[in-house]
Amino acid sequence: MQPGNGLIGFIGLGVMGGPMAANLVRAGFDVLGYNRSTPAMDRLRDAGGTVATDAADVAARCDVVVTMLPDDLAVSAVYDEALLPKLRPDVVLVDMSTVTPALSRDIASRAATSGAMALDAPVSGGEQGAIEATLSVMVGGDPTTFERMLPVFQAVGKTINHVGEAGAGQTVKAANQLLVGGIIELVSEAILFLEAHGIEQGPALEVLSGGLAGNRILERKSAAMVAREFKPGFRIDLHHKDMGILMSAARDANLPLPLGAIVAQLFIASRARGDGGLDHSALLRNLEALAGR
Repeated sequence: MQPGNGLIGFIGLGVMGGPMAANLVRAGFDVLGYNRSTPAMDRLRDAGGTVATDAADVAARCDVVVTMLPDDLAVSAVYDEALLPKLRPDVVLVDMSTVTPALSRDIASRAATSGAMALDAPVSGGEQGAIEATLSVMVGGDPTTFERMLPVFQAVGKTINHVGEAGAGQTVKAANQLLVGGIIELVSEAILFLEAHGIEQGPALEVLSGGLAGNRILERKSAAMVAREFKPGFRIDLHHKDMGILMSAARDANLPLPLGAIVAQLFIASRARGDGGLDHSALLRNLEALAGR
């Protein structure tokens, strides 16, 4: 699909979806968006997109519909109520949310019965990656449909790979969240370790970033973590949900993930502290509590 070739529907214009929809507009696509909150739709209109009256309006007017929603419950509701019941042949549904692989497989199967196509295409890169159009996009589903949608993915992301059949994108995303959560925890431990020994954080973290220990969490989040600024780019509540997806899929495969299980428990602890609305880098607060700092 090329820019200017029909409307692209975009449902879910939140922290991630809003910038992604705006980047589609900047790439030359005509975007029809819908979100339950009016300010999000106002931002899309200001970016040059148009807004729909509801999700069913998007479904009726668009041959490509992208969804970016928080969880299985929200995705199921939109697909069951607005997208799947009156699905037309040759429509492409692209779910860029992070949900269970089983839900993505179910959507793909149900779409196919109507002659339509569905891809699961979750992303990684956080709010900044969404703003900068540098997201990693991991796509499951029909490879021919993936090729057709590649210009759409290229408008929002930088690293884009087809990783397998329906549900494969979500499986790769679960592995991504395992790594991100574990690295956040280790960066948190390194920060407190340095603080406990009176080491100046800036130079120490800079040199760590330049060596084998370098990673995106150090690059993008460590300064805010040191300053104890946890304005959410990606909330603990959402990462907690993702760790649940990971651990469930691991159990289905009879696969032990001992460190993953610990990280999942740390997200539970953060939510129990009342930190669910903070950025996932606020895992640091668990360590502070354990250390009495």
